[in-house]
This record gives sequence, C-alpha cells and structure tokens, in this order.
Amino acid sequence: MNAALNYLRSSWADFSESFYINFIKDDRWHYLSDGFLVTIEVAFCAVLVGVLVGFTVAVIRSTHDKTGKLRLLDFLCRVYLTVIRGTPVVVQLLIIYFVIFGSVNISKVLVAIVAFGVNSGAYVAEIIRGGIMSVDKGQFEAGRSLGLGYGQTMIYIILPQAFKNVLPALGNEFIVLLKETSVSGYIALQDLTKGGDIIRSQTYTAFLPLIAVAGIYLAVVMLFSWLLGKLERRLKNNE
Repeated sequence: MNAALNYLRSSWADFSESFYINFIKDDRWHYLSDGFLVTIEVAFCAVLVGVLVGFTVAVIRSTHDKTGKLRLLDFLCRVYLTVIRGTPVVVQLLIIYFVIFGSVNISKVLVAIVAFGVNSGAYVAEIIRGGIMSVDKGQFEAGRSLGLGYGQTMIYIILPQAFKNVLPALGNEFIVLLKETSVSGYIALQDLTKGGDIIRSQTYTAFLPLIAVAGIYLAVVMLFSWLLGKLERRLKNNE
C-alpha cells in the first residue's frame, strides 16, 4: 500500500514538473493560445473563400448539366476539380507559398487562407452541386410556369432548397478544414500544431505538448459536431 502511494506521489510530482516546464515556465502556453487563434482565423476565412469558390463552380457545372451552356467554363471547372482533388493539400500549400508567391512579401496567414480556401472550394463545389441536382426537376418547371427565367428560378427556388439540404455537409467540411490547417507549419506559420511543436523542441518532451494540441483540436471538433447536430435536428423539424 505504501509502495503504491509513493508511486502515485512520485508520478504526480513528475507530471506537475513536466506540466510546469511545458506550459507555465516562460509562458510557453502562449504558443498554444496564439496558435489556436491563428488556426481559427485561417479555418474560418478559408471556409468563406471555399464557399464562394465552390458556389461559383457548382452553379457553372449544374447550369451546364441542365442547359448544355457554359461549356468552356464547365471545362475549366472540371480541370480545377481534377487538379485540386487529385493532389495533396500540403503540396498545394507549398506551391502557392514558394512558387506563386515566392517572390512576393506576403503574410503567411493570407497564403494559408488562399491555399486552404482553394482546396476546400473543390469539395464545397461538389457538395453544393449535389444539393442543386437533388432538387426535384418539377421545381424548375414550376418556376418556368410562373414566368421566371432560368437565373431567377435558380436564385429564388432552387438554391434556397439546395443550401438547406447541404448545410450539414458544409458544416462537416469546416470540421475537416479545421484539422487540415495543421499542416500550415510547412510554411513556418505558427498555428496550433506548430505551437505545440515549438514547445516540444524547447523542452525535449513530446507527450504533454502534443496531447494538449490533440485535446484542443478534439474539443473544438466536438463543439462544432454538437452545433452541427443541433442544426440538423432543427432542419429536420422544419421539414
């Protein structure tokens, strides 16, 4: 019994010392808090870019599918989707930073927003296009019977229904994007993951910094998953 108590005291003392060294000493916890703010900023802004790009691509592709028009734009959108979805996001991030903006003094946060936004846009485009195509064809016919043109039918009848159908999927895309930003350290952007790695490099202990990073990501994802669940239930009730 005494041996077990001594072991627990020793383990607690070791944990307390490790916690102090990794987070309290020299205010190292700032690496995590500052990195977390950068991660949220990049993820939120990238989602906005992704929704804008994805919405544009989805409208072009769905218009071509339904009317046969916009062939050139549809071809360019298909090339964009193929390239973005066929290459790793970290490679895209490196190309945008070292090749496209290699000779320009630009904020790493902005580069990350552009890279993740463009990447997310490809997936958002297919989500929104799927929502548009899922709307019954009779809705188009109803719009035409009311004297609305194709554009008006799309704006006032189709898109509101499509967005309602794809909102949960867009929420999941934000969760995925939030975790994808963990590769921002490849361009020396001090996000949450990079902050944990800096602590690890200073203290030469990996367990607590990395567990803390994983715990923060998990907590945020669980929060958004809970909010997403509430949104899905509300949409279901509204039906």
